[in-house]
Amino acid sequence: MTELAKAIMAVAKLDRPGTELVMRESLKALQLAQGHHVGKWAGTPSAKNGLWAFLLKMQTKWPHQKVFPDGETFSDVAHSHEGEPTPELGFAHLMGGVGISLPVEERWDADRLTLVQEQLVDEDDVGIVTTEVELRHVASREHAEKHRPWIREQAEAALRGDLSSIRTGAELWERCAALFPHLLFLPHVETQLRQLKQYWVHPVRKRLAEMERAVLAWDAATQPDGPQWESKVTPEHSGRKRDYCVFTDLDGRPQYFDTHLRFTPDEGRLHFRFLKETRRVHIAHIGFKLGE
Repeated sequence: MTELAKAIMAVAKLDRPGTELVMRESLKALQLAQGHHVGKWAGTPSAKNGLWAFLLKMQTKWPHQKVFPDGETFSDVAHSHEGEPTPELGFAHLMGGVGISLPVEERWDADRLTLVQEQLVDEDDVGIVTTEVELRHVASREHAEKHRPWIREQAEAALRGDLSSIRTGAELWERCAALFPHLLFLPHVETQLRQLKQYWVHPVRKRLAEMERAVLAWDAATQPDGPQWESKVTPEHSGRKRDYCVFTDLDGRPQYFDTHLRFTPDEGRLHFRFLKETRRVHIAHIGFKLGE
């Protein structure tokens, strides 16, 4: 527990002010193991030497739902690791954060974890889509050190502008170039963003930020198929691809933009292409489902 507390402190020192420790319940109610309340550790010399007070200061929100975006529940998605449900680690993945675990078993002593993600699909699809996602993870100071470049990168990106201050589609468009330098938009998308419904502004800016993070983190050597997107990304069905998904790309050539993600559970769609050679995402459509 002491090592985990020091790891959390290491992450916080690397990150910007405001970094929070989010848990299922209050830190004071935590059970480290059956019959071992966190209070036993809090009474040890190492905990009394500032670690306990530091953790209490960091953990200002619980349960996890307190930090979800307005209107978001993530009720359509579940995560597990090696057959064990891990909703808390799943929330860390969905929110673009770092998962933390007490390494009571060897499988938790890792700087990255592979989670199985099961997501309910709607409309065109039927049933549950199962995929594997990778989560940055910390159980020791060594793990925190491995994530140092990414943490610093995220902190610097946040300093360029606070996305939460954006309230209209026009504001979002004006800041896209600075906030999302790896995302390029076809000309007509400017109008789509400027005219964005107000209640769509937050989910769209969230998806754009996720895409920017995914491209920044992309390693061509280990991810030959492209970035690991932070939300469900699917290709359009062949008929719809032919009828609705051809757009004139930035080089003047027609291209298929059939890869899409949802920015709302129902009607909101974002169609794009990822170009490995330039490490850029070209976005062709942000709005209602194409053809409707």
